Amino acid sequence: MNNKFYNNLGMAMRAGKIVTGEESVIDSVRKGEAKLVIVAEDAAVNTCKKVSDKCTTFGVPVIQFGSRERLGASIGKESRVTIAVADAGFARMLKKSLENRTEVDGIE
Repeated sequence: MNNKFYNNLGMAMRAGKIVTGEESVIDSVRKGEAKLVIVAEDAAVNTCKKVSDKCTTFGVPVIQFGSRERLGASIGKESRVTIAVADAGFARMLKKSLENRTEVDGIE
């Protein structure tokens, strides 16, 4: 468990810089609002591909991390499969909290 990551994600939610739900996340990527997209490790293959392809097209980094339940709990919601971070500062902070991982900018 990377508690720092989840704490930072909760802080971004409290600041109002989080978008959740597959269609809302894809819409924020299209509009250029998303600075980072997080996909749950237990997401469906089609969801991963759809979100990853859209992010690649628009140049938004994607991280596959955590379970849908843990991601949802960290932002005070029910389980969440996709989350977009709409602030560059929070996106950097979340990436930094996972810097011990080998690949941060792509779905592993």
